[in-house]
Amino acid sequence: MNGEQRKTGVIKGFLYAPSIFLDIPRLNILLFVATFFTTYYINGPAYAICIITILLAHEMGHFIMCRKYHVDATWPFFLPVPLPPFGTFGAVIKMKGHIPDKRALFDIGVAGPIGGLIFAVPITIIGLYLSEIHPIPKDSASYIGLGEPILFSFFAKMTIGSVSEGFDIVLSPIAFAGWAGLFVTALNLLPIGQLDGGHVVYALLGKHSSIIYKAGIGAFCLFALFVYPGWIVFAVMLLLFGFKHPAPIDPFTHLDFKRKCVGVIMLIVFLLCFTPIPLKL
Repeated sequence: MNGEQRKTGVIKGFLYAPSIFLDIPRLNILLFVATFFTTYYINGPAYAICIITILLAHEMGHFIMCRKYHVDATWPFFLPVPLPPFGTFGAVIKMKGHIPDKRALFDIGVAGPIGGLIFAVPITIIGLYLSEIHPIPKDSASYIGLGEPILFSFFAKMTIGSVSEGFDIVLSPIAFAGWAGLFVTALNLLPIGQLDGGHVVYALLGKHSSIIYKAGIGAFCLFALFVYPGWIVFAVMLLLFGFKHPAPIDPFTHLDFKRKCVGVIMLIVFLLCFTPIPLKL
């Protein structure tokens, strides 16, 4: 390629990069704007910006990997809900194309949680620095506490230190967005069906992943019934989605060692981010 050709290629690449954003459907844009307003309404502007950033990074991780592997996928659909505690049901993309092999499936599956965590972790740490320690109200009937996943507890001890008995951390809106980001990451990494964790498990184990799916949903349903009934609705949704995972076009190509290590790390991240009892009433 001569100098003029290189210059033309650079110009074409520069023009193409922003042009891919021109094909975003109006519905996706409207839902994005609506979600900003519902999250703003529930917890204010700082929360709205932070939670949308985490959700967008998560879904764009999936979307970019779908583009990389030529898998047809929609732009993210945000789900606005003008109700506490989050003001949103998150965001989703729909993959309409066939996934070529296990490596593509794995990369698409892990890109979302990794993208979300890249923003959720610093948002959590910054938010905790901005949080305050207050006495727990004497009228405990009106007090609602948040369960702390292991990773969140670690960040809290790192930034705030130990909290005396009778006191609790009142999270800033930014810290609450970080907590919600870790919460959403853990839900997506559940090793079940077509969740991100299900993609990872299928890429690692192939058709044998159905054993993990059944054990996972069984354990989750028992936990919802006997420990924390708040999970029942989500457990029903998982049952409706089913245990099967569609096979990629090439189901025989194995993951390399690096991807296997990342897969194990993702399962550890799930354990660190999962909140067994999200709300303490």
